Amino acid sequence: MKTPKLEVDIGGLLLRNPIMPASGAFGPEMDRAFDFNQLGAIVPKSITMEERPGNKTPRVCETTAGMINSIGIQSKGVKHFMKCIIPYYAQFNPPLISSLSASSIDEFAELAEIIAESEAVRALELNISCPNLKGNGLAFGMDADLTYTLVKKVRSVTDKPIISKLTPNVTSIQEIAIAAEEAGSNSLNVANTLLAMAIDPETRRPKIGNVMGGLSGPAVKPVIVRLIYQVAQVAKIPIIGCGGVVNGEDAIEMILAGATAVQVGTASFIEPTAMVNIIAEIEKYMERHQIESIERLRGQVIID
Repeated sequence: MKTPKLEVDIGGLLLRNPIMPASGAFGPEMDRAFDFNQLGAIVPKSITMEERPGNKTPRVCETTAGMINSIGIQSKGVKHFMKCIIPYYAQFNPPLISSLSASSIDEFAELAEIIAESEAVRALELNISCPNLKGNGLAFGMDADLTYTLVKKVRSVTDKPIISKLTPNVTSIQEIAIAAEEAGSNSLNVANTLLAMAIDPETRRPKIGNVMGGLSGPAVKPVIVRLIYQVAQVAKIPIIGCGGVVNGEDAIEMILAGATAVQVGTASFIEPTAMVNIIAEIEKYMERHQIESIERLRGQVIID
Protein backbone atom coordinates (compact mmCIF):
# COMPACT_ATOMS: atom_id res chain seq x y z
CA MET A 1 0.00 0.00 0.00
CA LYS A 2 0.97 3.65 -0.33
CA THR A 3 2.61 5.54 2.52
CA PRO A 4 -0.15 6.17 5.11
CA LYS A 5 -1.62 9.66 5.08
CA LEU A 6 -1.10 11.28 8.49
CA GLU A 7 -2.31 14.81 7.74
CA VAL A 8 -5.00 16.18 10.05
CA ASP A 9 -6.91 19.43 10.38
CA ILE A 10 -7.43 20.82 13.88
CA GLY A 11 -10.00 23.50 13.26
CA GLY A 12 -8.44 25.37 10.36
CA LEU A 13 -4.83 24.45 11.10
CA LEU A 14 -3.41 21.72 8.87
CA LEU A 15 -0.76 19.45 10.43
CA ARG A 16 1.49 17.01 8.54
CA ASN A 17 0.85 14.45 11.29
CA PRO A 18 -1.19 14.39 14.53
CA ILE A 19 1.69 14.46 17.03
CA MET A 20 2.84 17.55 18.93
CA PRO A 21 4.31 18.35 22.36
CA ALA A 22 2.20 19.22 25.36
CA SER A 23 2.90 22.70 26.65
CA GLY A 24 5.52 22.61 29.41
CA ALA A 25 7.14 19.42 28.14
CA PHE A 26 9.13 20.85 25.25
CA GLY A 27 12.04 23.25 24.79
CA PRO A 28 14.78 24.38 22.36
CA GLU A 29 17.33 22.06 23.97
CA MET A 30 15.44 19.08 22.52
CA ASP A 31 16.68 19.94 19.03
CA ARG A 32 19.80 17.95 19.91
CA ALA A 33 17.66 14.82 20.12
CA PHE A 34 15.58 15.06 16.92
CA ASP A 35 14.56 17.29 14.02
CA PHE A 36 11.59 19.47 15.04
CA ASN A 37 10.42 19.44 11.43
CA GLN A 38 9.18 15.89 11.98
CA LEU A 39 6.43 17.10 14.34
CA GLY A 40 2.86 17.95 13.45
CA ALA A 41 3.05 21.22 15.40
CA ILE A 42 5.22 22.99 17.97
CA VAL A 43 3.78 24.02 21.34
CA PRO A 44 6.18 25.87 23.69
CA LYS A 45 5.65 26.32 27.42
CA SER A 46 2.70 28.53 28.42
CA ILE A 47 3.44 32.24 28.32
CA THR A 48 2.21 34.90 30.74
CA MET A 49 1.99 38.66 30.43
CA GLU A 50 4.63 39.40 33.05
CA GLU A 51 7.65 37.46 34.25
CA ARG A 52 6.78 34.79 36.83
CA PRO A 53 9.19 32.89 39.10
CA GLY A 54 6.97 29.82 39.46
CA ASN A 55 6.00 27.88 42.57
CA LYS A 56 8.27 27.01 45.48
CA THR A 57 10.28 23.82 45.39
CA PRO A 58 10.14 20.87 45.24
CA ARG A 59 8.07 21.16 42.09
CA VAL A 60 8.13 17.59 40.84
CA CYS A 61 7.83 14.13 42.37
CA GLU A 62 7.50 10.66 40.88
CA THR A 63 4.43 8.54 41.49
CA THR A 64 3.38 5.06 40.41
CA ALA A 65 3.28 5.19 36.61
CA GLY A 66 3.49 8.97 36.52
CA MET A 67 4.60 12.21 38.10
CA ILE A 68 3.14 15.17 39.96
CA ASN A 69 4.33 18.63 39.02
CA SER A 70 3.56 22.12 40.25
CA ILE A 71 5.83 24.38 38.24
CA GLY A 72 3.51 27.36 38.52
CA ILE A 73 3.71 28.62 34.90
CA GLN A 74 7.29 29.86 35.30
CA SER A 75 7.69 32.46 32.56
CA LYS A 76 9.96 35.25 31.33
CA GLY A 77 6.94 37.22 30.12
CA VAL A 78 5.43 38.06 26.76
CA LYS A 79 8.14 40.54 25.69
CA HIS A 80 10.82 37.87 25.96
CA PHE A 81 8.54 35.40 24.20
CA MET A 82 7.99 37.75 21.25
CA LYS A 83 11.65 38.71 21.00
CA CYS A 84 13.39 35.38 21.56
CA ILE A 85 11.09 32.35 21.58
CA ILE A 86 8.91 33.02 18.53
CA PRO A 87 11.86 33.79 16.18
CA TYR A 88 13.60 30.57 17.26
CA TYR A 89 10.62 28.31 16.55
CA ALA A 90 9.69 30.22 13.39
CA GLN A 91 12.66 28.67 11.61
CA PHE A 92 10.96 25.26 11.64
CA ASN A 93 8.20 24.08 9.30
CA PRO A 94 5.52 22.83 11.74
CA PRO A 95 2.96 25.48 12.74
CA LEU A 96 3.68 27.26 16.01
CA ILE A 97 0.89 27.12 18.59
CA SER A 98 1.28 29.56 21.47
CA SER A 99 -0.05 28.46 24.87
CA LEU A 100 -1.45 31.33 26.96
CA SER A 101 -1.96 31.60 30.71
CA ALA A 102 -3.48 34.59 32.52
CA SER A 103 -5.15 35.52 35.79
CA SER A 104 -8.18 37.32 34.36
CA ILE A 105 -10.37 37.28 31.28
CA ASP A 106 -9.19 40.73 30.21
CA GLU A 107 -5.57 39.66 30.59
CA PHE A 108 -6.20 36.60 28.43
CA ALA A 109 -7.61 38.84 25.70
CA GLU A 110 -4.79 41.35 25.97
CA LEU A 111 -2.16 38.62 25.82
CA ALA A 112 -3.87 36.96 22.86
CA GLU A 113 -4.03 40.23 20.97
CA ILE A 114 -0.31 40.86 21.48
CA ILE A 115 0.83 37.39 20.46
CA ALA A 116 -1.59 37.15 17.53
CA GLU A 117 0.26 40.06 15.92
CA SER A 118 3.06 37.64 15.08
CA GLU A 119 2.53 35.94 11.72
CA ALA A 120 4.69 33.05 12.93
CA VAL A 121 2.10 32.11 15.59
CA ARG A 122 -0.55 30.07 13.80
CA ALA A 123 -2.91 29.30 16.68
CA LEU A 124 -3.53 30.10 20.33
CA GLU A 125 -4.01 27.48 23.04
CA LEU A 126 -5.86 28.90 26.02
CA ASN A 127 -4.82 27.28 29.29
CA ILE A 128 -8.18 27.85 30.96
CA SER A 129 -7.20 25.43 33.71
CA CYS A 130 -5.23 28.16 35.48
CA PRO A 131 -6.78 29.89 38.55
CA ASN A 132 -8.98 32.95 38.16
CA LEU A 133 -7.64 35.42 40.72
CA LYS A 134 -10.96 37.28 40.71
CA GLY A 135 -12.96 34.10 41.27
CA ASN A 136 -11.55 32.84 44.56
CA GLY A 137 -8.96 30.73 42.77
CA LEU A 138 -11.52 28.77 40.74
CA ALA A 139 -10.06 27.70 37.40
CA PHE A 140 -11.81 29.31 34.42
CA GLY A 141 -12.27 25.89 32.86
CA MET A 142 -14.20 24.58 35.87
CA ASP A 143 -17.16 26.85 35.14
CA ALA A 144 -19.10 26.79 31.86
CA ASP A 145 -20.13 30.45 32.04
CA LEU A 146 -16.57 31.61 32.74
CA THR A 147 -15.28 29.41 29.94
CA TYR A 148 -17.80 30.88 27.50
CA THR A 149 -17.02 34.46 28.51
CA LEU A 150 -13.26 33.95 28.32
CA VAL A 151 -13.22 32.25 24.92
CA LYS A 152 -15.73 34.75 23.53
CA LYS A 153 -13.51 37.64 24.68
CA VAL A 154 -10.42 36.16 23.06
CA ARG A 155 -12.39 35.38 19.91
CA SER A 156 -13.26 39.09 19.66
CA VAL A 157 -9.59 40.13 19.41
CA THR A 158 -8.22 37.57 16.96
CA ASP A 159 -9.31 35.44 14.01
CA LYS A 160 -6.56 32.88 14.56
CA PRO A 161 -7.58 29.35 15.54
CA ILE A 162 -8.30 28.98 19.25
CA ILE A 163 -7.65 25.76 21.16
CA SER A 164 -9.30 25.60 24.58
CA LYS A 165 -7.33 23.40 26.98
CA LEU A 166 -9.88 21.82 29.29
CA THR A 167 -9.37 20.60 32.84
CA PRO A 168 -10.31 17.05 33.87
CA ASN A 169 -11.09 18.28 37.39
CA VAL A 170 -14.79 18.86 36.73
CA THR A 171 -18.04 16.99 37.21
CA SER A 172 -19.08 17.30 33.54
CA ILE A 173 -16.37 18.04 30.99
CA GLN A 174 -19.03 17.88 28.26
CA GLU A 175 -20.70 21.01 29.63
CA ILE A 176 -17.40 22.90 29.52
CA ALA A 177 -16.60 21.62 26.03
CA ILE A 178 -19.95 22.83 24.68
CA ALA A 179 -19.42 26.27 26.24
CA ALA A 180 -15.96 26.60 24.67
CA GLU A 181 -17.25 25.51 21.25
CA GLU A 182 -20.24 27.85 21.32
CA ALA A 183 -17.99 30.77 22.29
CA GLY A 184 -15.82 30.30 19.21
CA SER A 185 -13.14 27.76 20.02
CA ASN A 186 -11.86 25.94 16.92
CA SER A 187 -10.68 22.85 18.80
CA LEU A 188 -10.45 21.41 22.29
CA ASN A 189 -7.47 20.05 24.21
CA VAL A 190 -8.59 17.14 26.41
CA ALA A 191 -7.11 17.56 28.91
CA ASN A 192 -4.77 19.17 31.41
CA THR A 193 -3.35 17.27 34.40
CA LEU A 194 -5.40 15.72 37.20
CA LEU A 195 -5.15 17.44 40.58
CA ALA A 196 -3.13 15.19 42.89
CA MET A 197 -1.10 15.02 46.09
CA ALA A 198 1.69 12.84 47.50
CA ILE A 199 3.01 12.65 51.10
CA ASP A 200 6.38 11.39 52.35
CA PRO A 201 5.54 8.97 55.19
CA GLU A 202 8.94 9.51 56.83
CA THR A 203 8.74 13.30 57.06
CA ARG A 204 4.90 13.46 56.97
CA ARG A 205 5.24 16.38 54.60
CA PRO A 206 3.84 16.84 51.09
CA LYS A 207 6.30 15.87 48.38
CA ILE A 208 5.36 19.01 46.44
CA GLY A 209 6.20 22.46 47.77
CA ASN A 210 2.82 23.77 46.67
CA VAL A 211 1.17 20.79 48.47
CA MET A 212 -0.85 19.74 45.40
CA GLY A 213 0.05 19.52 41.75
CA GLY A 214 -0.90 17.98 38.44
CA LEU A 215 -0.66 14.24 37.86
CA SER A 216 0.57 13.19 34.41
CA GLY A 217 2.03 10.09 32.80
CA PRO A 218 0.70 6.62 31.93
CA ALA A 219 -1.44 6.47 35.08
CA VAL A 220 -3.86 9.11 33.73
CA LYS A 221 -4.30 7.75 30.19
CA PRO A 222 -7.46 5.67 30.83
CA VAL A 223 -9.12 8.72 32.38
CA ILE A 224 -8.16 10.91 29.42
CA VAL A 225 -9.38 8.33 26.89
CA ARG A 226 -12.73 8.33 28.70
CA LEU A 227 -12.88 12.13 28.65
CA ILE A 228 -12.05 12.25 24.93
CA TYR A 229 -14.81 9.77 24.21
CA GLN A 230 -17.31 11.79 26.26
CA VAL A 231 -16.39 15.10 24.66
CA ALA A 232 -16.52 13.56 21.18
CA GLN A 233 -20.17 12.68 21.79
CA VAL A 234 -21.16 16.34 22.08
CA ALA A 235 -18.49 18.46 20.34
CA LYS A 236 -18.45 19.13 16.61
CA ILE A 237 -14.94 20.62 16.62
CA PRO A 238 -11.66 18.64 16.65
CA ILE A 239 -10.22 17.23 19.86
CA ILE A 240 -6.54 17.11 20.79
CA GLY A 241 -5.92 14.26 23.23
CA CYS A 242 -3.38 14.89 25.97
CA GLY A 243 -2.36 12.72 28.91
CA GLY A 244 -0.29 9.60 29.39
CA VAL A 245 0.73 8.86 25.79
CA VAL A 246 4.06 7.01 25.65
CA ASN A 247 3.81 5.05 22.41
CA GLY A 248 1.96 4.79 19.12
CA GLU A 249 -0.64 2.42 20.52
CA ASP A 250 -1.58 5.00 23.17
CA ALA A 251 -2.01 7.66 20.47
CA ILE A 252 -4.15 5.33 18.34
CA GLU A 253 -6.31 4.62 21.39
CA MET A 254 -7.06 8.34 21.80
CA ILE A 255 -7.79 8.72 18.10
CA LEU A 256 -10.20 5.78 18.20
CA ALA A 257 -11.93 7.49 21.14
CA GLY A 258 -12.44 10.62 19.02
CA ALA A 259 -9.22 12.67 19.03
CA THR A 260 -7.94 14.25 15.82
CA ALA A 261 -4.45 14.98 17.17
CA VAL A 262 -2.42 13.99 20.21
CA GLN A 263 -0.03 15.84 22.51
CA VAL A 264 2.89 14.14 24.24
CA GLY A 265 4.26 15.37 27.57
CA THR A 266 5.78 13.25 30.33
CA ALA A 267 7.08 10.62 27.89
CA SER A 268 9.51 13.17 26.45
CA PHE A 269 11.17 13.61 29.85
CA ILE A 270 11.96 9.90 29.86
CA GLU A 271 12.79 9.56 26.16
CA PRO A 272 13.47 12.82 24.26
CA THR A 273 12.72 11.12 20.92
CA ALA A 274 9.34 9.84 22.15
CA MET A 275 7.30 11.97 19.73
CA VAL A 276 9.12 10.90 16.57
CA ASN A 277 9.03 7.30 17.77
CA ILE A 278 5.26 7.59 18.21
CA ILE A 279 4.84 8.97 14.68
CA ALA A 280 6.77 6.00 13.27
CA GLU A 281 4.72 3.55 15.35
CA ILE A 282 1.46 5.08 14.11
CA GLU A 283 2.63 4.59 10.51
CA LYS A 284 3.51 0.95 11.20
CA TYR A 285 0.10 0.37 12.80
CA MET A 286 -1.65 1.83 9.76
CA GLU A 287 0.43 -0.22 7.36
CA ARG A 288 -0.26 -3.39 9.37
CA HIS A 289 -4.00 -2.74 9.29
CA GLN A 290 -3.93 -1.37 5.70
CA ILE A 291 -5.37 2.00 6.70
CA GLU A 292 -4.60 4.66 4.10
CA SER A 293 -5.63 7.77 6.07
CA ILE A 294 -5.52 8.39 9.79
CA GLU A 295 -8.84 10.20 9.47
CA ARG A 296 -10.45 6.78 8.96
CA LEU A 297 -9.50 5.86 12.53
CA ARG A 298 -10.95 8.86 14.32
CA GLY A 299 -13.84 7.92 16.59
CA GLN A 300 -13.95 4.37 15.24
CA VAL A 301 -14.02 2.56 18.58
CA ILE A 302 -16.38 -0.40 18.24
CA ILE A 303 -18.99 -0.56 20.98
CA ASP A 304 -21.50 -3.40 20.76
